Amino acid sequence: MTICEKAYAKLNLCLDVTGRLPDGFHAVRGVMQSTDLADNIEIIPSEGEWRAESNLRYLPTGDTNIAVRAARLFREETGLGAEGGVIRLDKKIPVCGGLAGGSTNAAAVLRAFDREYAAGLGEEGLRKMGGVLGSDVPFCIAGGTMLAEGKGEILTPLRPLPRCAVVICRPPFSSSTPELFAAIDRRKIKMRPDLAGMLAAIEAGDVEGVARRMFNVFEAALPDRQRGLVFAAKSALLDLGALGACMSGTGSAVFGLFSDDETAKAAFEELSSRGETSFFCHTT
Repeated sequence: MTICEKAYAKLNLCLDVTGRLPDGFHAVRGVMQSTDLADNIEIIPSEGEWRAESNLRYLPTGDTNIAVRAARLFREETGLGAEGGVIRLDKKIPVCGGLAGGSTNAAAVLRAFDREYAAGLGEEGLRKMGGVLGSDVPFCIAGGTMLAEGKGEILTPLRPLPRCAVVICRPPFSSSTPELFAAIDRRKIKMRPDLAGMLAAIEAGDVEGVARRMFNVFEAALPDRQRGLVFAAKSALLDLGALGACMSGTGSAVFGLFSDDETAKAAFEELSSRGETSFFCHTT
């Protein structure tokens, strides 16, 4: 038996760090959006331990792979499904890009198992389980357009963003999430997202208004060289017709929203011709 599931990438339309929570974690607030850029997941239950396989040889295959941890957690919590097997990850989402590439793999495993084994957890139960694995996993289970608060796991559904074209460009560096949070702690945040304006634009279905308000406080916390690469990617997207551009999560992926597919495809092709790691997709 092979269980198949899609694992969809997320974007941070805006992202702010608002303080500390009682457990010591940082409190964040912003808007998350799913896209149709997706990894393909195949789960083959069998004897032995759970392990992962991937088209990317450098990805971990055992306990440190979050998809493997998701499979084990589901079995521990529900008593359903196989005790082991293989999770095949056909990775399309760039790794370490701030697009929830690992979290969305874990979410896909949980969704697939809930469906296949008729666990009846539903979205609420899956989101609670996913929160044990990581703060982005609950959103990746639900998808859509969401206000995210707390560590990112407190989600409020918003009016779905109208489908629009997206071009993602991944500058050639990987950022450290703990180091960026530490950098945020050391500095005074001078500029924050216009979250009220973002929420109003989303409610109005105003994609241009959303694009104008995209903002991520982590961009300013990046080391100088990395910040320069992000700025260059944003500038390139804007020059090629994006309505707005922003870094997603703690990077390094930068994305632009476009008003039409033709302009977005031309931007994607131009960036690709320059040797930039780029992706064309849509919001969903």
